[in-house]
Amino acid sequence: MRNDDVIQSIRYMLDIDDHEITKILKLRGYKPERGEVAAIFETQDLPEGEKGPDCSHELMGHFLDGLIYYKRGKSDKHPPRPIKTPITNNIVLKKLRVAFKLREEDMHDVLEEGGFSISKPEMSALFRREGHENYRECGDQILRYFLKGLTERFRG
Repeated sequence: MRNDDVIQSIRYMLDIDDHEITKILKLRGYKPERGEVAAIFETQDLPEGEKGPDCSHELMGHFLDGLIYYKRGKSDKHPPRPIKTPITNNIVLKKLRVAFKLREEDMHDVLEEGGFSISKPEMSALFRREGHENYRECGDQILRYFLKGLTERFRG
């Protein structure tokens, strides 16, 4: 799934503006350039059905880590981990799980609220380390349903 689509979904879900997005990025130490955040949400000048260039994996990584700090608070006990790129759907799912303090049951509920059903073994396979024999890549569809379910939960 495109990085800017994920950020747009989270922005809508939490009902936050560009200023809050910038604040979330700064929590992780990322200093966005002027217009960088606004460019994520600009689609009005493009032909219908077309999207502009996707935001960078670095920006997305900082945004997801900043979202964890925004929702849960920053821990002084642990230094921030380096950003791993590229940001995959599995990483997005993991970071959202941490940011919103979701357990396995909550993850199933969120997906069902979004209109998707998944078994427990399939769900745990999404959170395995890449290279593990039971690892499963998270497809765009699962991430879309998950974001839809989270939006239902937060916005009703």
